[in-house]
Amino acid sequence: MELNHRIIVRLRYLQEARMKQQMQSFRVGDHVSFHAPGHDPKTGIVIKCNRKAVTVVTDDQHQWYVAPVFLSRVIVAEPDHQPAHSQVIQLRSEQ
Repeated sequence: MELNHRIIVRLRYLQEARMKQQMQSFRVGDHVSFHAPGHDPKTGIVIKCNRKAVTVVTDDQHQWYVAPVFLSRVIVAEPDHQPAHSQVIQLRSEQ
């Protein structure tokens, strides 16, 4: 019985350590995606990192609590810093 108890305690410790490591890979404001069973894939922004799950607000403004193992980071393209009204004119170089 004592050995069984020690094994269970050790397994819980390892599971919590893995969960904590996965949780640390996400920060508030990160763009993430996940696939909920019975739903289309969702993308959204992390708004809170709880003890066991991450709170994500999806693009359609719904709030989800998702375990970090089901999340993947989404790389968001940076918008161009040039104004839309500017025109770029390339000059011919004379050689």
